[in-house]
Amino acid sequence: MAKEKNATVNPMFRELFQFGIYKRSQGRIARQITFATLLLGFLLGAWRLSVFEINAGRPIQLGLPTLLAVLGAWFSFRLVNIPSFADFLIAVEAEMNKVSWPTRTELVRSSLVVIFCIFFLAAILFGYDLFWRSLLSLLRVIDVAS
Repeated sequence: MAKEKNATVNPMFRELFQFGIYKRSQGRIARQITFATLLLGFLLGAWRLSVFEINAGRPIQLGLPTLLAVLGAWFSFRLVNIPSFADFLIAVEAEMNKVSWPTRTELVRSSLVVIFCIFFLAAILFGYDLFWRSLLSLLRVIDVAS
């Protein structure tokens, strides 16, 4: 039982400590965006930690966040090169290339329709609210403080 558990855990740790890039030329954009997003999260965490440790000594205030940033960069780089995750990102990029994106005029028209519908529905709800407020105020169910 323990041997089976170690067999599934060890490949993950082995992948984290390798230097190669899995399928280097495939899924570059998806991998780069994923890496940048993960790295940004680690860098924001490191910056926030340095702000939190403002009263600590210089080595702790700068050393710990720097260590977190470096380890986060390494983890992010290795994560996007783990074969199963990299294959997923490659498949995502392949599917995104199949999407038919709207033209600029279609985008503007669709956005205007959505914005108009939102304002129209907001006006209808405002009308319903005024109607029910005045009806319930007339029946003295609620007291409208004006």
